[in-house]
Amino acid sequence: MRQVSPSQKRNQEAEKVSGKNELLDRIEKNYEKMSKSQKKLSDYIRTSYEKAVFMTAAKLGEVVGVSESTTVRYAVQLGYSGYPEFQKALEELVSNRLNSIQRMEVTYGRISQSEILMSVLQSDIEKIKQTMEHIDQNAFELAVDTILSARKIYVVGIRSCAPLAHFLAFYLNLICDNVVSVDTNSSSEIFEQLIRIGEEDVIIGISFPRYSMRTLKALEFANNRKARIITLTDSIHSPMNLYSSCNLIARSDMASIVDSLVAPLSVINALVVALCMKKQKEVISTLETLEQIWDEYQVYSRDELNQVSEKVTLRFQEEKREQ
Repeated sequence: MRQVSPSQKRNQEAEKVSGKNELLDRIEKNYEKMSKSQKKLSDYIRTSYEKAVFMTAAKLGEVVGVSESTTVRYAVQLGYSGYPEFQKALEELVSNRLNSIQRMEVTYGRISQSEILMSVLQSDIEKIKQTMEHIDQNAFELAVDTILSARKIYVVGIRSCAPLAHFLAFYLNLICDNVVSVDTNSSSEIFEQLIRIGEEDVIIGISFPRYSMRTLKALEFANNRKARIITLTDSIHSPMNLYSSCNLIARSDMASIVDSLVAPLSVINALVVALCMKKQKEVISTLETLEQIWDEYQVYSRDELNQVSEKVTLRFQEEKREQ
């Protein structure tokens, strides 16, 4: 497990700040030798980068009043391989700066009312595709092994990430012993719940832009006590990764009115399934016990319980045959 000293932390944070300013630095250095059209693009980006980040080359050119080809050449002149790389630099610049009002303005500025359903569904599809293309399989396997070998598992996610944390903790509790869903109402309560965390334990931190300082502080606290740390976040540049050597990256649309957490949820689903496959006997035993309890205390209706029981039994029987 990688431990981060205070000096290393300061250096990493300084590098992140520098990275966020890199695009603006390039604009400043090249501004005087730019054409009139390129200066118009530069002026717009410097004042409205939080909107420019979500525009295609054609849309940015239209808003500024230049051609699409001029916009692409502008990105190349700044030293990027093309517009996609330039847009990634913009994403890094604004990744943690959009507030809720700006998100709403950007969203309503991009799509009409009639396009909302298809646009949101398509966006979620794209986020899952991007996650599939870039997620680190080795990190995923390490996360599974780390969870299985942990004495105690802590899961923390705040605000819009809280449902993800609760969902993960719910299923982990069916698979593993000693799972704690950290109550995040206040910073002091977080530290009180983590007071006994140690090097045999693991904490799973979930956070997406705008990143939660309380989640980051929880990971810092765990890191100082040599606990193992797993993060689920949106980028290798996320501050959540400062304390973790096991980073699960899932794309999230920070520009929508509500955070798009479809891809992170898919990664969590995959994590739960992988853990179930590693502990099949224990999971089957737990489910059988739960079904008896549900039946005895009439938690579910009879039809629904039987349906769940049959599906679970059939699924595990099929998996055993395949093995």
